[in-house]
Amino acid sequence: MDLIDLHKIKDLVWHKNLIPRIFVLFIGVTLLAFTYNMFLVPNNLVIGGTSGLAIILQELFGIEPQLFLYFSSVLLLIISFIFLGKSETVNTIIGSLLYPVMVSLTVPIVNFLKPYFIFDSFLIVILITGLLYGFANGIIYKSGFTTGGSDVLMKLLHKYMRIPEGKSVLYTNIVIILAGGFTFGLNKMIYAILILYINSTIIDRILIGISNSKLFFIYTSKTDEIRKFIIEDFKSGVTMLDTKGGYREEKGYLLMCVVPTKDYYYFKESVLLIDPNAFFVINDCYEVQGGVKSANLPFHS
Repeated sequence: MDLIDLHKIKDLVWHKNLIPRIFVLFIGVTLLAFTYNMFLVPNNLVIGGTSGLAIILQELFGIEPQLFLYFSSVLLLIISFIFLGKSETVNTIIGSLLYPVMVSLTVPIVNFLKPYFIFDSFLIVILITGLLYGFANGIIYKSGFTTGGSDVLMKLLHKYMRIPEGKSVLYTNIVIILAGGFTFGLNKMIYAILILYINSTIIDRILIGISNSKLFFIYTSKTDEIRKFIIEDFKSGVTMLDTKGGYREEKGYLLMCVVPTKDYYYFKESVLLIDPNAFFVINDCYEVQGGVKSANLPFHS
């Protein structure tokens, strides 16, 4: 069987259903920008990321959030291209540039609708914000894109400081949320944490399951090719388990790999590109600990 060039996998996944995925991205980013202008900015709710940092800078220095988002998006894209490479940057370009544009374009819509979005309880505002923000982020990740921003910082911390991606996101957001707490007070910080909790729950529900990682069990006739993809291209670890078929009693290997939830789409589609007949089972993975530090992999065999 012909081997698939691992360098072409990202291009093949990138172009698969590209137009429908870009349409979904557009819907998600528009909803994200609307929620940002309608609920987060007016209420000084800092939930992390460059968007939260923009709210803090507006309060401290009077910088318009849209201007900061334009500047930070372009700057982080340049940094990503230089330090992370083209392949790691390509799926963030559209979202990174589209988000600040939609933040600007939705301002008139928000100003028109504001009189109709008045609630008696601020907790209703928190609930609606968390639901809308989570749904928007969920369909963006489901389409295989991101909006850049703090995702670039996360990847830099992961690559150069060997901090796991999940913890990189957590540390980055904690710093920004704490800065928001010092700027706007403890109450607003607690509200922001509630929004983040709702947001993350909705994202997980939309993607698949309720965990931060997915455990893949893969049975394939192209064991070496998929193992090579996981280790060399996906930069993760893999465990090979000896198997024996129950019907024909054929011996083979079952590949086991833990994948971050946000990379679910890319990983699944890449495996299917290498072997369209691959059989795999996906489980929620609630915690990952340990591994071979010298290899910087979660699993090694």
